[in-house]
Amino acid sequence: MRAMHPSRQRVPVSFLAPLGRLRTLVESIGPPVWSSGATSAALMSCDGFNLAEPFHLAVERGRSVQRRDHFVHRLRDVERLDTTVVFGIPTLSGTRVLIELAATLPADRLTVALDSMLRDGWTSEEFLHRRIVELHRKGRIGLGKLLDVMQGSERTRGGHSFLERAFLTLLDELELPRPRTQQVLGRRGRQAIRVDCWFQGTNIVVELLGYGFHRSQMQMQADAERLNQLQMNGFLVVQFTYTDVVTRSQRMLDLLAELFPPSLKPRRRSSGHSQKRT
Repeated sequence: MRAMHPSRQRVPVSFLAPLGRLRTLVESIGPPVWSSGATSAALMSCDGFNLAEPFHLAVERGRSVQRRDHFVHRLRDVERLDTTVVFGIPTLSGTRVLIELAATLPADRLTVALDSMLRDGWTSEEFLHRRIVELHRKGRIGLGKLLDVMQGSERTRGGHSFLERAFLTLLDELELPRPRTQQVLGRRGRQAIRVDCWFQGTNIVVELLGYGFHRSQMQMQADAERLNQLQMNGFLVVQFTYTDVVTRSQRMLDLLAELFPPSLKPRRRSSGHSQKRT
């Protein structure tokens, strides 16, 4: 059963005293001010986080606010979707809390916070990925670490990665054929060439450049060599970036329409095999 948000539960007895002190601190600063970081994680009942002083608060950049024995962070780009209220305390949203925590927390504690937020419904994979894309464009410390943590969580679940799931969902909505995923289509030296998506019965391969904005130079070199070999083997390789998939970019939609115009769409069969493209 999905856990109920703390904002819809009774205040835990252990919260009463610190919650009162936090409320007094927030009122002394005046709006706009939000709890943030570990304080917000505690309010949202994240495992391993306790509501205790020193408190973490956030104000908009440009405000000159200091409070002795507490942390006051100055943030930019705080939008309405980045805030909520928990137990009467204005706080950053679960999504924004994870993004801010990523700048300072080690990966193991960030993983606990991520799992707790997903479990209790304070964020979702889809929304978290969209907000990461939006804030990455404006520069954020720690986003690479957060994405690594998210990838690690996906590996423990097994099955498709988030990007694969999102791409397959889009194909279903567009009534395009479902590809075979993680297929070996050749070799480069001693290394097997495994691709993200191959549309059986065609030469079309789609590669999903997951979390591409923090790929290493070595990874980019290996990807280029794989792509070159696939092209030489007669495959038409199309690449979509993390941002393309998360935002469903028009560039990606246009290219998919060009790859599979109505007259050439492989038809779905009950056996799951696609009609060969001619």
